[in-house]
Amino acid sequence: MKFIGAHVSASGGVANAAIRAAEINASAFALFTKNQRQWKAAALTPAAIDDFKRACDTHNFQPGQILPHDSYLINLGHPEQEALDKSREAFIDELQRCEQLGLTLLNFHPGSHLTKIPVDDCLARIAESINIALDKTAGVTAVIENTAGQGSNLGFRFEHLAAIIDGVEDKSRVGVCIDTCHAFAAGYDLRSAEACEQTFAEFGRVVGFNYLRGMHLNDAKSAFGSRVDRHHSLGEGNIGHEAFAWIMRDPRFDNIPMILETINPDIWAEEIAWLRAQQHAA
Repeated sequence: MKFIGAHVSASGGVANAAIRAAEINASAFALFTKNQRQWKAAALTPAAIDDFKRACDTHNFQPGQILPHDSYLINLGHPEQEALDKSREAFIDELQRCEQLGLTLLNFHPGSHLTKIPVDDCLARIAESINIALDKTAGVTAVIENTAGQGSNLGFRFEHLAAIIDGVEDKSRVGVCIDTCHAFAAGYDLRSAEACEQTFAEFGRVVGFNYLRGMHLNDAKSAFGSRVDRHHSLGEGNIGHEAFAWIMRDPRFDNIPMILETINPDIWAEEIAWLRAQQHAA
């Protein structure tokens, strides 16, 4: 079964994310459990936690259909110890918030070397950060998102993801989320069924489908291999419709949250309906 949704707003309380997802006929959703552009946030209240769980029950969202995203400020590979410690503390808080909400996944961008340390050292720091955070939490899988490779961001090569996973001690609590726009911008072609076959065969070899815990389904305004992160609506960018139809028909992408971060929320319901229709199209 395909779980399809979008990254919806949690404005006014985390329970509203589940309600907004249901309004667009989603069977999955993503959210921020706190303001993603601030380090600190008020603790989740028992009432907010209860409201969230009740809304998820009402609208039939199980934990495996929900892919929360951590703060954009966190850099688990930061080259400077003080900033690294701050990021690690914030990441632990994000995992704990997921624990409180009964969620089992947390999506995050791996980190950046800021041109101050070698790539391999940064990847090792990211793995160490994950180990520290997993040791202090329970029940939530750390889901590494591939990046477009802008600036000094790592995670744009499948080999980066594999190296981080290799350094994580508890392999049962680490996974990956593949963002189609990021993959395309990083140089993984998705413009035809044949290209998709080759790209995901490489993913299978280098990382392994057993680690796939989620997808971000986004077309790309950015050019192939540009390492520029610019999302677009499905079929309106440089990837085109074929990749998304192909993904919908491939059972290797079943039973994970597949999340739209496309640029026009007004058509999310239409995009979700179109994706669903591709599962049964000839």
